Amino acid sequence: MRDLLDYINSFQKLDSETEQIVQNLFVEEKFRKDELLVEAGKICSKVFFINSGFVRRYIINNGQETTVWFYGNKQMVTSMPSFFGQKPAFEYLEACVDTSVYSITYNNDLKLLEEYPLFNKFHIKQLRYFLAGVDEINYRFKLMTAKEKYVAMLTFVPEIIQKAKLKHIASFLDISQETLSRIRASII
Repeated sequence: MRDLLDYINSFQKLDSETEQIVQNLFVEEKFRKDELLVEAGKICSKVFFINSGFVRRYIINNGQETTVWFYGNKQMVTSMPSFFGQKPAFEYLEACVDTSVYSITYNNDLKLLEEYPLFNKFHIKQLRYFLAGVDEINYRFKLMTAKEKYVAMLTFVPEIIQKAKLKHIASFLDISQETLSRIRASII
């Protein structure tokens, strides 16, 4: 739980009362490799902080899985449109390896936002940081070659090599597994 509190405090320093309620409302959950945290068509009712493990976000389009992103240790993840809108998710979140998370339900998140101003400040700062990062990554990735994207992924999410399947990395890069193998060989 200390890692979760450190993560929150890196955005907004909490007082002891707010830290205590965070510890009370976030619960530890474990997911086995290939188990879903969020399933398309169902309402996402939780936000997850990855204590240890690795999660991939993917969609299915015309029967084909397309990996959208990967999340590693000490990152928050949810299906934002589903969680915030309380409507069915269009995406999946899947544990790539056995994964331990701290989660909070939608109702408990609302309670923290409404009753604890410091948590509300954290929430706003984290969302701003996240949205700015997503926008920057989307822009930069559109300009990169597949090799440049792969190198960037190794820089920002180095555990991807040990924890994600090559077919999922290739899907994320929108290339074949053969092309990914050639890229990997050219880097080593």
